[in-house]
Formats: sequence, C-alpha cells, structure tokens
Amino acid sequence: MEIIITGSSGFVGQHLSKYLESYHNTIQPLSLRNNGWESVVNLKAQAVIHLAGKAHDTANTSEASEYFSVNTDLTKALFDVFLKSEIKDFIFFSSVKAAADTVDDILTEDVTPNARTPYGQSKQQAENYILSHEIPPGKRVFIIRPCMIHGPGNKGNLNLLYKIVNKGIPYPLAAFDNKRSFLSIDNLNFLILEIINHNEVASGVYNFADDENLSTSELVQIIATAAGKKTKLWKIPKKIIFAISRIGDVLHLPLNSERLKKLTESYLVSNNKIKAALKINKLPLAAAEGLKRTINSFTENR
Repeated sequence: MEIIITGSSGFVGQHLSKYLESYHNTIQPLSLRNNGWESVVNLKAQAVIHLAGKAHDTANTSEASEYFSVNTDLTKALFDVFLKSEIKDFIFFSSVKAAADTVDDILTEDVTPNARTPYGQSKQQAENYILSHEIPPGKRVFIIRPCMIHGPGNKGNLNLLYKIVNKGIPYPLAAFDNKRSFLSIDNLNFLILEIINHNEVASGVYNFADDENLSTSELVQIIATAAGKKTKLWKIPKKIIFAISRIGDVLHLPLNSERLKKLTESYLVSNNKIKAALKINKLPLAAAEGLKRTINSFTENR
C-alpha cells in the first residue's frame, strides 16, 4: 500500500519508513516546508503519517510562536487536505506532553489535557482541532501520544547519559528515586504497522509506551553494562543538584532545570488501550532489551 510520511528524514521517520518498506509498502515522503505542498499530496494513498513537527527544545531558546506555526498550523492544514481526499487513515504523532507535563500516577488517554509548555500546548491545540471534526465514513483518525522514543541513531538524553557513563563519570542524580516509561523505535514501528493493517482498530487517542518502566539509575546500569564500565551511582543531596541546575539555566550548561526534570521525574504511561485495540498482551520488545539496542549503537559508533 502507499503511505505518505511527513518528517521522513527525521529519526523516527527514517526508521519507520524502512520498517514499512520491508513489509512491501511504498513510502511517499512529503515535506511541509515547501510552498505548494498541498498540490503534490497523493490523494489516493492508504494512509498519511504526520511526524513532522518542532521538537521540544530542552535549552528553552525557541520562541513559543515557532511551536504553534509548525505543530499546530501545519497539522491543521494537512488534516484539512486529508478530509477532502480519498486517503483512508490519518495518523498524527502528538506527544504525552500534550496531555500532561507531569504525572502523579499513570497517564491514560482519558485524562483531561493540561499542557503547560508551548511545545505541549501546540500539540494539544492540534489535537483539539482534529477531535473537533466528524470523521467521514470509511476513514480513520489516530492521535498517537508517544513517550520518550529511542533507538539506534538517537541523539537525545540517552546519548548524554551514555557519554557520562562511558567516560567513567559517576551518575550524580542517584538520590532521585523515579520510574519512567520509554518507547523503543522497534515497538513504535510494530504498533503503526498493526494499526494500518487492521481495519477493525477504531479511531481515537492512543498512548505509545513500552510494557515495562525503568528508573534512571536502572538505565545507568544498562548503559554501564553495554559500555563495559563499572556502574557508579552518587547520591548527591537534591538541594545541591537543584542549585546547579538553576545555574545551568543562566549559563546554558548541559544540566539545566528542564533536563534535570527529564532525567529525574517519574512519568509513567499506560499502553493498555492500544494493546486492547490490537488484541495483544505484550509488545515484541521488552523495555530493557530495547534500551540495550540503543546503547549498543552508541558503542558501535564511537
């Protein structure tokens, strides 16, 4: 089948395109940066997967308007084209941050969205626009809220942690007791293909996450093992760490308040709804194994 993908040159887009092609699908990249992109959309494709967007800037240097012009306005325009086309499925990659900036228990799809950052708010507004429209007969619309995605080639916080551990530097945030949900690119790819291939899966909002949750300290142990290093965990008092992060905000250091929050907060995401829709009990790849694959890619590319 023919599948349109926006953001196909990005980390997720590259992996997802190759995966879908391996199952005999034809991928049609669509750049929304070019004027007149509406005129080149294949209006008879099976699905459009909207990955393109402005990612969360942990350095907090981006203007708020940038998020809304890309994440909200372009999504609205693409969705309008979809509604008028013969395309059957619209899959929009939003974010768990569109639902909640922090999670006290476990994030489910029925939570009342309360985004607090321009990134999350821009995604939330795009979701609201999509959900405000009646879905035409014969079409399906999916809003995907993934948690932190990782895989070979990923350059986010996992890469930063790997560099710290690989240099033999002790992990200084072990005093923070947290649990987080992750999403391996392998499980993401699997879920998207299953949605496309199973017409009985209903339109709706779906969280994407691995089955298991891990603490950052556990993650450091996985990294150390993959890198052949001894695990070094330091429990520096939290007050000192918070003070350092505030200095990082001013001096734009690697450890700032936003990155500290990402590394130490608990953020648990339920994937029960998508598994129930697909009638599966577990995802193909365990969380720890997926993380090992990502970390091993850092080791191979040193």
